[in-house]
Amino acid sequence: MKYALVWITAALVSAQEAAFKSTTQLVVETVTVKDKNGHPVTGLAAKDFVLTEDGVPQEIRFFEFHKLDASAPAIPVSQRVAPVARLTRTQIAPEAPGKTQYRDRRLLALYFDLTAMPAPDQIRAFQAAKQFVRTQMTAADLVAILAFTLGSVQVLEDFTGDRERLLATIETLIVGEDENAPLDATDASRADTGAAFGQNDAEFNIFFTDRQLSALQTAAAMLGRLNEKKSLVYFASGLRLNGSNNQAQLRATINAAVRAGVSLWPVDARGLVAQAPLGDATRGSPGGRSIYTGEAANAVTGNLQRSQDTLWTLAADTGGKALLDYNDLSRGIVQAQQSVSSYYILGYYTTNDKLDGKFRKIRITLREGLAVALDYRQGYFAGKKFANFNSADKERQLEDALLLGDPVTELTIAMETGYFQLNRAEYFVPLTVKIPGSELVLAKRGGHERTTIDFIGEIKDEFGTTVTNVRDKVEIKLPESTAAELASRPIEYDTGFTLLPGRYNIKFLARDAETGRIGTYEMPFTIPNLNKETRRIPSSSVVLSSQRVVLRDALFNAAKGEKAKQAQAANPLVSDGVKLIPSVTRVFRSGREMFVYLEAYEPGAEQVRPLHAYVTVYRDGVKRLETKPIATAAATASRLQTIPLRFQVPLEWLSAGEYLCQVTVIDGTDRKAAFWQAPVMIIP
Repeated sequence: MKYALVWITAALVSAQEAAFKSTTQLVVETVTVKDKNGHPVTGLAAKDFVLTEDGVPQEIRFFEFHKLDASAPAIPVSQRVAPVARLTRTQIAPEAPGKTQYRDRRLLALYFDLTAMPAPDQIRAFQAAKQFVRTQMTAADLVAILAFTLGSVQVLEDFTGDRERLLATIETLIVGEDENAPLDATDASRADTGAAFGQNDAEFNIFFTDRQLSALQTAAAMLGRLNEKKSLVYFASGLRLNGSNNQAQLRATINAAVRAGVSLWPVDARGLVAQAPLGDATRGSPGGRSIYTGEAANAVTGNLQRSQDTLWTLAADTGGKALLDYNDLSRGIVQAQQSVSSYYILGYYTTNDKLDGKFRKIRITLREGLAVALDYRQGYFAGKKFANFNSADKERQLEDALLLGDPVTELTIAMETGYFQLNRAEYFVPLTVKIPGSELVLAKRGGHERTTIDFIGEIKDEFGTTVTNVRDKVEIKLPESTAAELASRPIEYDTGFTLLPGRYNIKFLARDAETGRIGTYEMPFTIPNLNKETRRIPSSSVVLSSQRVVLRDALFNAAKGEKAKQAQAANPLVSDGVKLIPSVTRVFRSGREMFVYLEAYEPGAEQVRPLHAYVTVYRDGVKRLETKPIATAAATASRLQTIPLRFQVPLEWLSAGEYLCQVTVIDGTDRKAAFWQAPVMIIP
């Protein structure tokens, strides 16, 4: 069963695709060659290397040896390569194909994530950078300074060996000017247009982890314009993933760094941390029994560990090393500096000119008789040209993207699943996907603005067997008045599956059929066996929503006729012809209502016992809102004795910020309860 909901509203930006023809593709590899003692091997020539791509020998057309000598003189200003055009703060000076701009130099990029560091950590990071520039930077080093601030990655200083310029640039990074506000009142895209559907693209940027990783991916892509080896030193106060929600962007960031030849060297700007689990001068102690059982201390330690695990992963998967629990932050820069020794640059024009987007494996060896260790990039992804794809090519592109172990993040996707018990064995799993309308491109055909979105999803069990899948295509035809609003509203699609209890993994893909841009989202989820629940009240997942719509007015039905009716009948979010729209991003506007829905079950009970349920909203551990308890004694006519619980939570008394929403269900007869919590965001 499947059905699609399409919300359209946002500014249309017309785009034309430039047509060009490319017959050659230059591939550049940096290779470090060391002997058995770990010393760089010098004196090799191009004829000493054997290079193959997918097993096919390639001719080395470009060869250089970069000898890094700390005593080497600085590059004269007159010999520095000036960019052809004036660069903005979002560009690194590029170099021509087959050329190396910074010969015999070590490239170190200092990247400050100002959205992820409080003021004290920023000060420590800046002081460490200044210490390195003053006392530890050598003549072979060129340093660039980048910062993630105000929603973009800015190049504050391109690669230079001028210590005074670097120190002056670091001095301009004044703490507090960023400043960490997720909502910018001057950003027109976040303005409320007064439409009934009060969620715009800004909600995709509210929770910052994806933004931080995406910014890091952007910085790696900037550095990828240079052929030399690059090290990016990433200053941040930890980086904690939100469960499985950020895994796709994490893997995309790592893959982008590998493709660009950039190794990441994260530095935890908090240094060596000794946190007080029972509170300190800035944070009150927790209440309850957790302070006596050790749960409070474990939670503090666990949060710190999880925020460092991501930094460790970024380093380990890109060839770098994370500096954790160390107060001398400049040591992290020195580690990156010392890791890059003399290396060779090999360039070749690939004999495979197909722009198929497939991974091409590279193997580099030396001629017989040379026993050394080689370190190099193991392969790359070829380019794609979507405009020339035929139907078979487009279908293959979807299949390849679905099967690809690495995520594709050309389109932003947010996804939410849940579970509702249908009978003693089966559960209904609603799936909702949201895409920012501003990321889609419309084409004018037949007098209307149109776009088509391809959807494909697959669910596998814990053994890797495909259990079910969905394949759909949604064509959206918009009048000009509606198309003009597309940039400020998301498009939402939903479908549903019937599954048995167990652990599953879902991967969902969406493609803009006009441009070929793809986004994938992958996450594990578990459906519990509520029949075995004895300690708590058996209940479904909880749906938070800001919108209820009439089906005939708002839904695009992928299913037709009787099949569509059956699909809607199985969906517990549909009641009396009105559908509850899951929020997905859990962002709500102050002054409106938040709808909450869940189901409790009493299978086999002769008489339904009354349940009491209520919703509580907390901020910083303080209760800010609580609904009046509702008492239920009636259930739907089924063997499960399903008890629907619906709430309308007014938000006009809550100011903008992050909150914790808790749903509590209590059975006073058996002294059982069920609790559910999730973070929500209130915006003006």
